[in-house]
Amino acid sequence: MREARWLWVSLAVLAADRATKYAIERTSPLFRHSIISDIVVLVHSQNPGIAFSMFSESKASWLTPLLVGSSLLVMILLVWVIVTGRAGGALAQCGLALILGGAAGNALDRVLHGSVTDFMEVRLWTYIWPAFNVADSAITIAAVLVLYELLFAGRQPHAPASEKRGRV
Repeated sequence: MREARWLWVSLAVLAADRATKYAIERTSPLFRHSIISDIVVLVHSQNPGIAFSMFSESKASWLTPLLVGSSLLVMILLVWVIVTGRAGGALAQCGLALILGGAAGNALDRVLHGSVTDFMEVRLWTYIWPAFNVADSAITIAAVLVLYELLFAGRQPHAPASEKRGRV
């Protein structure tokens, strides 16, 4: 049960995500405010779709229940993987805890509002990165941590396959 400590990371992400979204939601209706020149912009937008605003134009009544249901299934799987110690090393465990917290934050938004509150936008010249939030940031950082562990952490030199077959 030692691995359950990672669930505190998930709760911290959920709390930070909810607190920042609450502050944005209470400040004003939809708005735009430049933070760093025109590179980082504070916005208040609602995304009824998924990542990068895919399906945001959809009027399908089944979309929100599908997204909430699939998020719940993923969250249950992530809790199981984390608590049973099947997540791998510390980077992967932390990464999966971040994903769990981010998924919980966005799922809670869908339950409360039917969409996800996004509030940060990054612009580079004419390119505008889709608006995001703390949950999205946690999921992105998590992906980097898990990939790093998969590709580089704890790598041991392996004997060639031909040598392994010759051993008894």
